[in-house]
Amino acid sequence: MADVKLTLPDGSSREYPAGVTPAEVAASIGRGLAKAAIAATVDGEWWDLGRPVDHDAALVIVTPDTPEGREVLRHSTAHVLAQAVTDLFPGARYAIGPAIEDGFYYDFELPGGAHFTEDDLERIEARMREIVRADQPFVREELTPDGALELFADQPYKLEIIEKVRAGAAGEEDVSEAAGDGTMSVYRNPRDDGAFVDLCRGPHVPSTGRLGAFKLMKVAGAYWRGDEHRPMLQRVYGTAWESKQGLEDHLHRLAEAERRDHRRLGVELDLFSFPEELGAGLAVWHPKGATVRRLMEDFSREEHERAGYELVFSPHVAKSVLWETSGHLDFYAEGMYPPMEMEGATYYPKPMNCPFHMLVFRSRIRSYRDLPLRLFELGAVYRFERSGVLHGLLRTRGFTQDDSHIFCERSQIVDVLRELLDFVLSVLRAFGFESFEFEISTRPESKSVGSDEDWELATSALHAALDGSGLPHTVAEGEGAFYGPKIDVHLHDAIGRRWQLSTLQVDFQMPARFDLTYVGADNERHRPIMIHRALFGSVERFFGILVEHYAGAFPVWLAPVQVQVLPVADRHQPYAFRVVDRLRAEGFRVELVDAHADSLGARVRRGKVEKVPFVLVVGDEDAEHGTVGVNRRGSERPERGVRLDDFVEHLAGEVVERR
Repeated sequence: MADVKLTLPDGSSREYPAGVTPAEVAASIGRGLAKAAIAATVDGEWWDLGRPVDHDAALVIVTPDTPEGREVLRHSTAHVLAQAVTDLFPGARYAIGPAIEDGFYYDFELPGGAHFTEDDLERIEARMREIVRADQPFVREELTPDGALELFADQPYKLEIIEKVRAGAAGEEDVSEAAGDGTMSVYRNPRDDGAFVDLCRGPHVPSTGRLGAFKLMKVAGAYWRGDEHRPMLQRVYGTAWESKQGLEDHLHRLAEAERRDHRRLGVELDLFSFPEELGAGLAVWHPKGATVRRLMEDFSREEHERAGYELVFSPHVAKSVLWETSGHLDFYAEGMYPPMEMEGATYYPKPMNCPFHMLVFRSRIRSYRDLPLRLFELGAVYRFERSGVLHGLLRTRGFTQDDSHIFCERSQIVDVLRELLDFVLSVLRAFGFESFEFEISTRPESKSVGSDEDWELATSALHAALDGSGLPHTVAEGEGAFYGPKIDVHLHDAIGRRWQLSTLQVDFQMPARFDLTYVGADNERHRPIMIHRALFGSVERFFGILVEHYAGAFPVWLAPVQVQVLPVADRHQPYAFRVVDRLRAEGFRVELVDAHADSLGARVRRGKVEKVPFVLVVGDEDAEHGTVGVNRRGSERPERGVRLDDFVEHLAGEVVERR
């Protein structure tokens, strides 16, 4: 049998006998790698360690301490979950069980329409641990579709998947796939009382004993295929990691995320609410939340004006012809609110601000000397999101975008993009973020407009701008907007979570749709290029992220109340009022909490719960000497006898630090 040449990640190539397994390759490289290996990829395709390789290929050995390895661990753990459920609930039907971010799930239909309880989760997890201790091997087999239909005759959800694969209509949500020659792959776990078998593309770890630390988290209902007209299944969620420490760290992050949940803090800190009378996904802002929002928006306006942007405003609705021209009715209608018929015309609430900015550009003759032209708007938009995806301020139906549209010449694209990247990062850093990732999204395979030449030029400009700014980036193939490719800026918050935030999109199409032109240096008409840029993305979403990033303890410049003044007793009220007046005269946001409100200790504690940066206590000596007692947020030791002038100077310095 001829040898095969395998190319390894370091670029080296080695020859092995045809039929060599990744496990054997790992052993030939080193004992440590052989021990750590749990799966492989062959020419980018997932591969079990024991599956023979009979052709020249690029081979990667996958270990559990990598994102790819964790995906294998989680998918394998989902398989063990299904085995445990079918052991404990005879007659249970199992559907799909993919790996997801930080974990996995599996969907089940229990006999008689029963539902899992919390006690059931404990029983299932205990049974899973028994399966892990038994160190059952995962054995891959290949069947014809007819053989698979026979094997899973009593599992209707598996039968549906098999029929879809056989018809060539399988989607990403399916956990099975044809093996490349019309066969189906299944995995068995042999044991004394028979075997558990699942339809699955794999790969899996070599045996259940190779699984790491895991925990079942919760049960939720889930419609089969996400279709409300299909059966409601029981979805069991879990998390799995390569080590006990990894699991403990994840559970700590979850607890910290719960503590920081902006929906809970929004109520506790009296920032915003979602009254039922308004409808799902629509918020009202309370005075404290509105104060923070105003500060955010004022800062944004100041920075945009400083950077040469011109402020514009646009209405909340427009006739259908606008959305037909922009292409939104062709490509985005499912995300728009229903139309309104008035005076013989059809109107839509706006889902985007960009078409209005086209009209501003088109309102008069433009010269190349006007370019780049930077338009900026804090514009409210309305998008119909399904109720199941709404999530506090992070996913709403009505929100405000800090939208900018920059019109430029083709020769200016890269320079403008670099300038935009610098501007975006400077503003985000002012709000306390420092860790960023950059991703280029390329042309979608379907639902896109424009020539290949335009898309290639736009995409290369994005690469050149990031490279020229020294910003490493990844590529998300096919994830661009219908009118052009984009750069997505992701940031990491205080507990390491990744948020997609700012977007820069190069658009050749919309200027053409609106027939925008400018007079060039050659006195001829030319088509401008437009760059869409959202910095916060959504004011509401960015506010929610800020709340969670700071756990509600906003930096001093953003805090809705910067200082509370607490007189020790009634006789100290006059001096407390003078302190409040002085601070307000300096432009600070101050509250006086008088002695009738509660005991001094209770008032100080309440100020801490409300996350006020500074709680000032004033008594006899303070009134006599013009001082204050300073309780700084996060400090257990108050400062006594601080001169009021010194405190004012210090507070002013902290506010200025935002820049």
